[in-house]
Parts: sequence; structure tokens; C-alpha cells
Amino acid sequence: MHMRRMVGSVAVATAVVLTASACLSSGGGTTSGGGGDKTVEVMYGFSGDQSENFKAAVNAWAQKEGITVKLSATPDFDKLVRSRVQGNNLPDIAIFPQPGITLDIARTGKMVDLATVLDKNEYNKEKIYLFDAASDNEGKVWAVPMSTSVKSLVWYPKQAFEAAGYTVPKSEAELITLTEKIKADGTPPWCVGIESQAATGWPATDWMEDYVLRFGGAEKYKQWTKHEIPFNDPVVKQAADEIAKIWFTDGNVLGGRKAIASNNFATAGNPMFSNPPKCFLHRQASFLAQAGNFPDDVVKNIDQRAGVFPLPPITAGSGQPVMGAGDLAGLFNKEENTVKVLQYITGREIGNELAPKGGYISGWKDFDASKYPNQTMRDIAKIAYTSSDAVFDGSDVMPGEVGAGSFWREMVNWVTGKKNTDTVLSDIDKTWPKS
Repeated sequence: MHMRRMVGSVAVATAVVLTASACLSSGGGTTSGGGGDKTVEVMYGFSGDQSENFKAAVNAWAQKEGITVKLSATPDFDKLVRSRVQGNNLPDIAIFPQPGITLDIARTGKMVDLATVLDKNEYNKEKIYLFDAASDNEGKVWAVPMSTSVKSLVWYPKQAFEAAGYTVPKSEAELITLTEKIKADGTPPWCVGIESQAATGWPATDWMEDYVLRFGGAEKYKQWTKHEIPFNDPVVKQAADEIAKIWFTDGNVLGGRKAIASNNFATAGNPMFSNPPKCFLHRQASFLAQAGNFPDDVVKNIDQRAGVFPLPPITAGSGQPVMGAGDLAGLFNKEENTVKVLQYITGREIGNELAPKGGYISGWKDFDASKYPNQTMRDIAKIAYTSSDAVFDGSDVMPGEVGAGSFWREMVNWVTGKKNTDTVLSDIDKTWPKS
């Protein structure tokens, strides 16, 4: 999950229930207000600086193009978009926080297959996470990323890390060796936190997804997220056992195992920047480089204060897998101006406006990295652009009752010791919807 989704107030379980058709089919808005010389409405759920920067970029472009765009931001995106689709009061474009919602809406038959309006070959060649993040089994594409985040990252306190003589690991074995070295030197190696109010547990799902990707590869990872293999497949058990080795070994985590479920995900890594550091390693996504997560003085001097490396592959030199998330734009009609707006917000040009302001990573691998505001963001983008396997956050792809429900809850049960690994994975598997 990307952070913005986690602080939203609406869970899938409380969303308005849709009467959906049994299979996905391309469609378009029947009562849309957009297209032609009419207003094009873009609906989305992000807020704060991210929303203001987006508005500024889109409005400036639209004015030059002579297109009127209505930007509809809502903190209750999931609930509202479902309600509007059910009432046939369609936006022209919706920017979805995860593929699961997109696919739910696509089942109504009111969305447009983007392969019919975008150059699929270009997107597949140049864009990370490609066309398959929100595609169905028939190959129809319902949304494509307009921005991305990188999740497979490990942060560390740069100056103290280098002063201690520690080096960036290139394999899982080297990561475990580094963990043991830091502990032997007298400091708990890891800071870990999975608390997120009603969404507590989602950071643990990110860990699980990262290790399923590393042990199983991209193909098996995608099979798992679609339930083509069971949730408790041996590769998932292998991933859980590796995480347990890090989290549950005495002395490995600041505060011990009991602190993991109560430490907030956004600030759990801050003790790294104490003097001396109270921990040295924190796995979390690229959003930590933005204000409101790391301490303000760290964010202001991010290049000097914080180092970052990709969570390494199991075997050094075997390629660097990366998991990410992002905002995905989908279409409800094929009117000319609506398609133009979609092409702009999912294209390269918008990044020239958004990247320098921070908190944005273009999904285009050939994007001009000099546009990013600091070296840290350039390094993070490079990790994504040069990855051997780039996949979308698995719990975002899964049905909501699993990805934003049982998966979160059972990871908390696992961390707190209420259930063992086999029971947790089996119990999640039982919650997968039958159709």
C-alpha cells in the first residue's frame, strides 16, 4: 500500500456495494459530462501538496490546450466513486489508488479499455509496472500509472552507518550478516513499525510481498496476487520464515517483537537519527523522503542525513526485483478531450512540473532524472528504472476483503504471536472470494 491510501478513512469493507456484471468488458460513460468542448472531470483521492501540485500542472496545461478541466478531489474516493458509478453519474477520468478498486469498477462495464486509446507498445516498453497492474485475464487494460512510488527500500542513517564501517548488502545473506554485525556492535539493527490506526498491519504485508517476489520471482508473485496459487503456497511460507528471522530474533528490532505492532509506520525509522543511532535499518517506501515522516531536519538535508538501498535479491547478481505502487488513471468515455487529458496525466510531460516539487516519481523509465529535487530521489528513481522485475504492490491488486482486510489483520495476529505462520496463511487463504 502506498502511504496516502493508508491514512484514508474508508476501507473496502465499508464501501457501497455494486451490482456488477459477471465478466469484464470495455465500455464508456453513458451520462458523462466530459468530452468534446465540454468540461472534463478528473476525480481522485489524494490531498495536500500532492493535490495542489497536480492541480497547478493540469490547469496550466489545460489552459494552453483550450480544454476546461474540473479536478474533483475527495478523501473518500473509494466510497464516492463506487456510489457515482452505481448512480451512473460518471466522472470522465478517475485516478485510482490501487488496481483492486479499478477492477471492481471495470466489472460494471462502464470503463474504457485503455489499449484502445493509448499506445500499448510504447507504454510496455518505457513505463515501469507496465499495462498489467490493472488488466484482466482477457488482456483488457482499465488503468495505467500516472505516478509511482518505490517500496523495496531500506533506509539508514548515512553518516553513522559509514562511520561504523558498514556497507550496503548485495544479497539476502549479506543483509543478514549486516544485521548480525550491527547487533554485535551493541545496537538493535532494525526499526520496524506496522501501526496505522484502522489500517494497522499493511506495512507487514509489504514485507511479505517483497520476499515472495524475491523467493518466487515476478511470475509466481503475480500468480499469488491473483490466487492462481494458494495464499499459503510454500513460497509464501518461505517468505514469512525469512521475515521472522529478522523480526523475531532477540535483539534484532528496537523494542523487540512486542513493539512492532504499536510503532507507527511513518515515524518508526526516526530513532535512526538519534545520536547515537538507536537502530540502523528501516524498510519503508520512498514517501519517507517527504515532510511529515522523517524528522524535518533530516528531510531538509536528506542527501547528507539519509542513505537508501534496495532490499537486496536473494542471490547477488541475480537481478534487482522492485515492488512499487502508484496512482492509476482510468477512463469512462472516449471523447477527444477526455483522451487528451488522460494522455497528459499519464505521460512524461506532467513529470516536468511535478518532479521538482518532490513527492513524485515518474513511471517513465526514460524520464529526465535531473528534474528530481535531490540526489536521494534520483537514486530511488534509478532503483525503479533499472530493476530486473518491477511489480505492483500485491495487496493493492488482491480483492479488497483480502488485500485490505484479512491480510492486514492476520499479519497483526502473526506479529503479536496470537497465531503461528501456517495458521495465518491458511486463514487468509480461506477469505479469498469464490468468484
